[in-house]
Amino acid sequence: MKVVITAGGTGGHIFPALAVIEKLQKEDKTLELLYIGTTDRMEKDLIPKKNIPYVGLKMLGLNRHNPFKNIEVMKTYYRAVKKAKEELQKFKPDIVIGFGGYIEAPVIYAASKLKIKTIIHEQNSIPGVSNKFLARYVDKILVSFHESEKYFSKEKTIYTGNPRSEQIKTIKPLFKETLGFKKDLPLIIIVMGSLGSLTMTNKLKDIITSFKNKKYQVLLITGNNYYNSYKDVKIPSNVKIVPFLDNLISYMKDSDLIVTRSGASTIAEITSIGLPAIMVPSPYVTNNHQMMNAKALENDGACKIIEENKFSKETLIPLIDELINNKEELKKMSKAMLKRSKSDSASLIYKEIIKLVRDEENE
Repeated sequence: MKVVITAGGTGGHIFPALAVIEKLQKEDKTLELLYIGTTDRMEKDLIPKKNIPYVGLKMLGLNRHNPFKNIEVMKTYYRAVKKAKEELQKFKPDIVIGFGGYIEAPVIYAASKLKIKTIIHEQNSIPGVSNKFLARYVDKILVSFHESEKYFSKEKTIYTGNPRSEQIKTIKPLFKETLGFKKDLPLIIIVMGSLGSLTMTNKLKDIITSFKNKKYQVLLITGNNYYNSYKDVKIPSNVKIVPFLDNLISYMKDSDLIVTRSGASTIAEITSIGLPAIMVPSPYVTNNHQMMNAKALENDGACKIIEENKFSKETLIPLIDELINNKEELKKMSKAMLKRSKSDSASLIYKEIIKLVRDEENE
């Protein structure tokens, strides 16, 4: 089978794509793969490092602040469609699968015009601009949240969950003692995205000292850009600060609570693990989709929400104290998280790919 994958911009799009690539490689030993991404976002470095054939297209996102700049965006889009058609005609894939980001739009559109089978996967509860645009052109739409089904055609849409969830199930835990934490005290992880956040860094610098003498331990992951911001902060002995952890998911499996954003990848991770969360949705994303993601979990009883503008030691510390001292509540939250997980998501997506490629739905 020959497959083109397209996704770009953020880990929320790229990691689900990689999870499906891993599944395809496992199931199909004759697989031929091509990844089409941008020329300037994280996938341009990440994908080639995994020895996956890669083509980069220049593409710009819509400018919501200055509509006049979208004239150049549209010019770039049409050039990307033309280039994508050339690459697809050269590679001759059986199917093209998009996982979001603005690079997805020209590639999937080009594939549909060439009569190549197409699938898109939506990770968030509110669809992104690219997937809303592409919905009319594709053969199938796969979603991570039941809440997003209403935005798409019933005939095309299938709830599969996020393929990252299945991948996470296979990752082995690492125990907190290997980071120097005590075995008998609860561990809380605080992480605001892989890159970190300036706003949240400024808030957390004021909160750190409030963890002193607490009967729990805190691992704060700052993001590489903000680690040095804490150099003048007096760090309590029960708190450890690191810029980044490659194996964070392994440590999440031996933690009791996480304070985090509510992007699609994060939700796939914590639902798969069943890790209770205090969610601080980023207010800087399209359609406020992180708040909607978090609300879906909150409605299930899986998380608590603190809005970024209300995040402080006065709101965070009492909530952590309350949850850590209430084991029954944490258990309920953990069960609710696990109910949101689809442990066979990548397998379900693989089945849909095969059905479409083989035309089984028309037999």
